[in-house]
Amino acid sequence: MQQTDPMMCTPNLEDAINYHPLVVSPEMALVDVIAHLSQAPFSHCTLGDLASETSTPEAVMARPTCALIMQDDEIVGILTERDIVRFAAAGMDCEHVTAADVMAHPVKTLPLADFKDIFAVMFLFRRYKIRHLPIVDDQNQLVGVAEPSSLRKVLKPANLLKLRRVSEVMSTSVIHAPPTCPVLNLAQLMAEHRVSCVVIVEPAADNGLKPIGIVTERDIVQFQAMQFDIGKITAAEVMSSPLFLLDPGDSLWAAHQQMQQLRVRRLVVSWNWGQDLGIVTQTSLLKVFDPLEMYGIIETLQQTIQQLEAERATYWRQQNAEVC
Repeated sequence: MQQTDPMMCTPNLEDAINYHPLVVSPEMALVDVIAHLSQAPFSHCTLGDLASETSTPEAVMARPTCALIMQDDEIVGILTERDIVRFAAAGMDCEHVTAADVMAHPVKTLPLADFKDIFAVMFLFRRYKIRHLPIVDDQNQLVGVAEPSSLRKVLKPANLLKLRRVSEVMSTSVIHAPPTCPVLNLAQLMAEHRVSCVVIVEPAADNGLKPIGIVTERDIVQFQAMQFDIGKITAAEVMSSPLFLLDPGDSLWAAHQQMQQLRVRRLVVSWNWGQDLGIVTQTSLLKVFDPLEMYGIIETLQQTIQQLEAERATYWRQQNAEVC
């Protein structure tokens, strides 16, 4: 009896829900929200420790990436790492600011009864340009939160990812800066370009760039939690380094494995001796499950099959002609 390949099983999407998201009140001070988001051990961290996404894997993976603002059991807003970066980039003092002052609202939610189709969920992420989707029950009560990273985990996409290359989903709009750049400027770059990281580079031969480190949204949140003066800290002091670099020809499965092993949410792609750079994120890995992308794969496979069948037919006609 043939056993079912666990890597090809239909995923249970409810396993992708975080049933214990961070929930705060509108009146909570922003500095306290940031502390919860960072979960940084204040008395034991150096700047280098804070910037490394690989230093404490379990803690990093367990940290929340958003805070739901709730009042009277109703979701009234949301705060994400990107919101904190935007706030930091503005150079504002969070000491007397509350969650309600800076939260994004209204919040897009999805009923648990509709949380069945992976493509529908991905469509919502793409349409509303969000990375967090609160799931509610039929009484509009919070059930949990779904994110691209949690969807990727339940999809178990080994076979499909092995067939696709990094070049197919990577972003080549890479924001980079020199190691002397102040962290405040990095936050401003992230906010301006709506990106989750800045790659730190040095000049290389033939006008190329050598990626030497990375600073992420998560790092900015941690620096805010520690109340550091990010205008006086440089990228060189806090960047995660050295980098594991991908090649555009690497498989997405290799990228997925490295993210799992290094406990990071993005990897830098470098080719042409540093003259070209790219970024692959957990979210971009989900692009292979986009319906249009999958239709394209099916169409390509059908064309390949038709071509092989035509070549086989031509081969047999030639063989028969030689026999006759």
